[in-house]
Amino acid sequence: MAHLSLYRKFRPDTFDKMVRQEHVVRVLKNQIEKGTVNHAYLFTGPRGTGKTSVARIFARAVNCEQPANGSPCGTCSVCRALSEGSLDIAEIDAASNNGVNEMRDLREKVQYPPVSGKYKVYIIDEVHMLTDSAFNALLKTLEEPPRHAIFILATTEPQKIPATILSRCLRLDFKLIPTADLVKHLKGILDGMKIKYEEEAVEAIARAGAGSDRDMLSIAEMCLAYSDALTYEGVTAVLGAADFKETCALAGQMLAPDLSSALTTAEKILSEGRSVGVLCRDILQVLNMLAIAKACKNAESLLMIPQEHFRLIENIASAVDGRSILRVTDIFVKLEPELRYATSPRISFETAVMRAALPVADLDLDALTVRVSNMEKQLSEGVTFLELPAQAAGRAESEMISSNERLPEEPPFNENDFPTEEPIFDYVEPPEELFEKPKAALKKEKTQIKEIAGNPIPEGATAETVFGKFMRSLRKAGASGVLFTMCSDLEFFFEGKILVLTTQSKTVFSMLQKEEHTKIIKTVFENLGVPYEVRLKVSEPDYKCGTEELERNFSDYVVEIKEK
Repeated sequence: MAHLSLYRKFRPDTFDKMVRQEHVVRVLKNQIEKGTVNHAYLFTGPRGTGKTSVARIFARAVNCEQPANGSPCGTCSVCRALSEGSLDIAEIDAASNNGVNEMRDLREKVQYPPVSGKYKVYIIDEVHMLTDSAFNALLKTLEEPPRHAIFILATTEPQKIPATILSRCLRLDFKLIPTADLVKHLKGILDGMKIKYEEEAVEAIARAGAGSDRDMLSIAEMCLAYSDALTYEGVTAVLGAADFKETCALAGQMLAPDLSSALTTAEKILSEGRSVGVLCRDILQVLNMLAIAKACKNAESLLMIPQEHFRLIENIASAVDGRSILRVTDIFVKLEPELRYATSPRISFETAVMRAALPVADLDLDALTVRVSNMEKQLSEGVTFLELPAQAAGRAESEMISSNERLPEEPPFNENDFPTEEPIFDYVEPPEELFEKPKAALKKEKTQIKEIAGNPIPEGATAETVFGKFMRSLRKAGASGVLFTMCSDLEFFFEGKILVLTTQSKTVFSMLQKEEHTKIIKTVFENLGVPYEVRLKVSEPDYKCGTEELERNFSDYVVEIKEK
């Protein structure tokens, strides 16, 4: 006898053996027991959830002489005749028989009465593949079928079926099967076959099935071909997934963030021949585990992974912020569909790794929030030095500015302005309250700034001195972390007696125009005695190249550039 696949060998033959789908089974059982069977059904749902199996069981149950609890008894003469093959149950594959001629042929044959049972049952699988003409040919039969005919239409895409067909069918929606039920079903099969297995291996196969019983059994059969006993390492090798520890290491390095280590680990995994798409899915799975471990107390029972792996996930989750996990997850969720059309998937993946491990390079709110969270963490650990980018336009180098280090050309200042007994950041608001602050908090902040700003800046001070005093005043006043971060990235210069602050980011510029931020900045500069202005820096067109080309092509004429 030819070998039968697991999903064929263990296909359920009664309703009691179905894995879940209780809502569908209950409806069909009640109709059989009450004798209120419909003439047309539509079974819809994801692949591998039991649509065709339920259709076959139902087709035999409606013809059974003595149904047991709604299921076919399997012993009566009708059940035996149907099990040996009968014209009373016809299965039609609409994917290969989707033309109008096939449906016309069905319409003619449906008029003949059943041979052995009470009903002739037509199971049309993948019905959404029928052409428009075929649907029209089927419509009349569904509208006024013979008393002995029952149609069962099965599909995974009900949105492709015409409304005229849908309105004539009793629709039953099949659901994805929970992982716990898939695990229980697979264990029962393996125990019956007397095959040794590891709990983690069975759970990994069930998760890979993604709610489909047929997919799970197909994966299990591949794993059994790989090894006589099911092991977690064997399942991982068959699925083509990267080593779990390496994937966790890559996720942890991106969340740290540690760009150099993250790129090194990514190169190592990809050099082993792993698919970029599979690695992206593995990263998303690890990030999902980290989110669950960070948010749920019963994470170990929810994840169902080996204890050693859970400890690794738990350690990484405890060391990172939840917003960082959300931000990196969002990056790789967007990457997954892009990989299908990418000409260089590897470069796209490494670019995503760089974006995930470089929150400082992003100007969106999520990246700013992560930077603020990292700043708060450094402060809680007693770090007193902050790295600020170069502020003057045209400067190529960055400087490390200490909280107690004077900027170049800054005049001496009073120690009372910066008391050493108080922390530099004496008040940092939570990120949720960064954008809408109560009036009492604004008043308190304004008072703090007035007290700390000190004496006005002496006349003749440089732009670096004024901006440095401004940043220190913000920092000492405990201003919003987002405001401090945005201001630290501004460029500055004197235009006459006005200190001009510029940015190329429209997001930063609009944030600085908010009322709560404007009040704080205005109060600081009023106390410093320096007028200021915030501008959005717009790159100007370069006319030089075009002018040179005109002069070269029209050397006999005088070329004059006029600006409007």
